[in-house]
Amino acid sequence: MRPVRILLADDHTIMRGGLRLMLEKQPGFTVVGEASDGREAVEKAEVTKPDVVVLDIAMPNLSGIEAAGRISEMLPQTAIVILSMHADEGYVLRALKAGAKGYLLKDSAESDLVQAIKAASDGKAFFSPEISRILVEDYVREMGKRGTEDSYQLLTPREREILQLLAEGKSNKDIATALNLSLYTVETHRRNVQEKLNLHSLAELILYAVRKGIIS
Repeated sequence: MRPVRILLADDHTIMRGGLRLMLEKQPGFTVVGEASDGREAVEKAEVTKPDVVVLDIAMPNLSGIEAAGRISEMLPQTAIVILSMHADEGYVLRALKAGAKGYLLKDSAESDLVQAIKAASDGKAFFSPEISRILVEDYVREMGKRGTEDSYQLLTPREREILQLLAEGKSNKDIATALNLSLYTVETHRRNVQEKLNLHSLAELILYAVRKGIIS
């Protein structure tokens, strides 16, 4: 089986070195390059075409989120995992919109990065447990403040199934094949899900699924 090829980008040499050491001990992982800022990360990604890029969010010349957007556009098959100090929904949403599959807090990188890279290379989303917990707590608090019913109850069983598959990283075509439905039917269900839940992008849909505990 071909190893997962990883590019590391972090402006802290010691952090980068530590991550490289940890990842290269993993069977099935190989680090194909390092970058010390966002612009270099984009350039190295273009040359090495890695399976996964691990990006620090705060880097000179080009931020991790900006670099993620450029790499996603240039190499749509490359998965991106963001490392961040910020446990904030706004940052998570921006990272997802830029094409990131994973979002980890730096202090949990040692315990979660291997799992995040495996998930991202399989096309799945991954978040630090702390991020998932914060998103769930914020959602519950917001629901209580509004005094509104849970919008999830508005979804049909089929719509819930499609919501989960989308949040897990499946494309409309993959879902159509898996559920033996036409592409048009899946697209209709997806549109209904987004309208009922007032979600406007795949990034928002993934965040909703994390808040609901549908994916972790």
